[in-house]
Amino acid sequence: MTTDENRQERTLLIVEDDEAFARTLSRSFGRRGYRVLLADSLETMKALLEQEPAPPGYAVVDLKLKGDASGLACVEALHEHDPDTLIVVLTGYASIATAVEAIKLGASHYLAKPSNTDDIEAAFGRVSGDADVELTQRATSIKTLEWERIHETLAETGFNISETARRLGMHRRTLARKLEKQRVK
Repeated sequence: MTTDENRQERTLLIVEDDEAFARTLSRSFGRRGYRVLLADSLETMKALLEQEPAPPGYAVVDLKLKGDASGLACVEALHEHDPDTLIVVLTGYASIATAVEAIKLGASHYLAKPSNTDDIEAAFGRVSGDADVELTQRATSIKTLEWERIHETLAETGFNISETARRLGMHRRTLARKLEKQRVK
């Protein structure tokens, strides 16, 4: 059998360490007819994938998991497990650097929190790019450039805040304050 014949089309894997948010998403997608699997870490996700008879058709992965864990590793593992799984990365720490890395590793879309079930389901339907998307003439601000550099370095260090602060030449607490201040809720 091919991967498509084995695929569980209406199965959704949610990799999210915020239990309340994961339950909310799970209930919402369950009402829409999805069979939902929940994981809170890379290890839990891998164990679930081994137990499942077929790869899930869809996955929602939080970018920043407990501690300094990165959802990018989950995206990479999911894509290696089955390149046809449609993966949406969901994050409260959106940046161009992490969006680019997520897409390179196999995600089909990248959404900033807050996003709801409608947004996520729509993202699954927008797998191919849109050449007609409107281009803006707005210049990038210094704050945006700083934010992008911070997130690029965070991605390089596997979301290790101490190492990121060292590489950026700033105090760890200063970096932590900047991250909390700019966090998209």
